[in-house]
Amino acid sequence: MARRGGAPEVSAGSMADIAFLLLIFFLVTTTIETSAGLDRKLPPMEEILDPPVIKQKNIFTVVINREGQLLVEDELINVKDLKAKAIAFLDNGGDGTCAYCKGAKDAESSDNPAKAIISLKNDRETKYGTYVTIQNELVGAYNELRNREAMRLFKTKFTDLDAEYTNPETKDKLSEEAYEKLKEKIKRIQQLFPLILSEAETN
Repeated sequence: MARRGGAPEVSAGSMADIAFLLLIFFLVTTTIETSAGLDRKLPPMEEILDPPVIKQKNIFTVVINREGQLLVEDELINVKDLKAKAIAFLDNGGDGTCAYCKGAKDAESSDNPAKAIISLKNDRETKYGTYVTIQNELVGAYNELRNREAMRLFKTKFTDLDAEYTNPETKDKLSEEAYEKLKEKIKRIQQLFPLILSEAETN
């Protein structure tokens, strides 16, 4: 009877190939979560030789500190109250030139939507989530007013018009004339309540 010469050896020559194939498999099948950023189109850089004079009453100041507390017009408020205050400021129509404004027409607040500026300033240690929440509330104020005017003029919400316009498939579905009409509708609403959101340098 033949004796066994010892335990059989396991060939490890192909282990590197297997590891490489597994690496490729996981790279291909793994999905990487990405946090959504803020959809903003920055204006082009241009030199302003004679900057316009801006009245203090046309500036709505919003300050976020490192603790996430919100100071609006030197008043400590809750985030849930920010949108209403921003709408009251934007829709004020203090100088009487805004025929579509439905605000209080307070002479101490903004003259009209074209002159109303929202100034946002935050601390360097402000949490990103808090910053995004504040941004959403302020943009939400603009969208609410734009939706109101779009419903009055076109019987459709501005957000729906904008979603349709930014959809890549819309240009193929609509005729060139219909697409241009959609663009003009959006432009007209944006002119009624232009989004003028200024971000001051962080502390």
